[in-house]
Amino acid sequence: MHPINEIRGSRSDRLEGKKIVLGITGSIAAVECVKLAREFIRHGADVLPVMTPAACRIIHPDAMWFATGNRPVTELTGDVEHVSNAGEVKGRADLLLIAPATANTIAKVALAIDDTPVTTFATTAIGSGMPVMIVPAMHGSMYKHPQVLRNVEACKEIGISFVSPKVEESKAKMADTDRIVAHVMRELGEKDLACKKVLVIGGATAEPIDDVRVLTNTSSGRTATALSQAAFMRGAEVELWIGAASVSPSPWIRSRRFSSIADLIELVPGCSVFDTIIVCAAISDFTIERKAGKLPSDEIPEIRLCRAPKILEMLRRENASATIVGFKLEPTLDEAVGKAKARMAKGAADMMIANAVSSIGSSDVSVALVTADGDVTEFCGSREKLAEFILDAVI
Repeated sequence: MHPINEIRGSRSDRLEGKKIVLGITGSIAAVECVKLAREFIRHGADVLPVMTPAACRIIHPDAMWFATGNRPVTELTGDVEHVSNAGEVKGRADLLLIAPATANTIAKVALAIDDTPVTTFATTAIGSGMPVMIVPAMHGSMYKHPQVLRNVEACKEIGISFVSPKVEESKAKMADTDRIVAHVMRELGEKDLACKKVLVIGGATAEPIDDVRVLTNTSSGRTATALSQAAFMRGAEVELWIGAASVSPSPWIRSRRFSSIADLIELVPGCSVFDTIIVCAAISDFTIERKAGKLPSDEIPEIRLCRAPKILEMLRRENASATIVGFKLEPTLDEAVGKAKARMAKGAADMMIANAVSSIGSSDVSVALVTADGDVTEFCGSREKLAEFILDAVI
């Protein structure tokens, strides 16, 4: 057994049963392909490397053989590898991913020029209707060339999808591995949220006491991040509104920041375009009469709390047709379920996730999904699995 099977599916089963042809061209970013291929395998995929002669001068084919467990295709033979893997045949691959893709290769793909194994695979895949995805990598001035940009558009016109490069240090660098993997999962996923707009609101609010101190809640933002990623991978157009959090939102997902409840309220009118709104944010129940400057450190200040408006109700008034999912946190799960039912009776949410204080900061969570008709379904698992559980319920 090849050692690669020891890590296959170790991270998830999202790509289980999927075969990805990884086309590697002559960019220095080819050195990242070992890591990229193994990340696909950790999500269950089978990866077949296909390399141009220029790529073989940058990363040795044996490295990709080791990384994937499959001998790379470095030249086409009598086995007609391009047909058996990308043609109109049974058992072909699910996706041709060209990463990194040089300006030279993109031009050849756009014009159906076949002079390397990668470009021949591309022409075959495009002609057979197999999905093709391109991840550009080149010097910044090359990426600005008008004809290179026209070649990119020509590829898009025939159905090829692109993962945009990181433009920094005068270079159009190959996108990060996590971004590429997320886009591949989106391409090969079930797409049961395609054409849907999903808003996730997460993180914690911070209510200013004075110009220095705040009153806040505990929140890592991990559930919101997991939800936004899962919705993206299932085909949705996703937006994340995020407050204070210990994790950073995925850079490929549109994000908007808020700090206080007042900041969040200013965003509420923008919720009207969404089909689903999931509110897992740790929103304060109170605001504070803010003091100007800094309260003296040697005195015990008197702080006046005011009842904060309920964001769920505001979201419902702004968007009557959306499916709204709220979260309810209480000392115990039973208390949370009872409070969730009472809250839902007011009509602001279509379902709520009840969870206990013990779930704060834990890697696995135990929650209960409460629906409008009073049904309760319990769940225990990781936040990533929780995200899938919630989206399944929404669908």
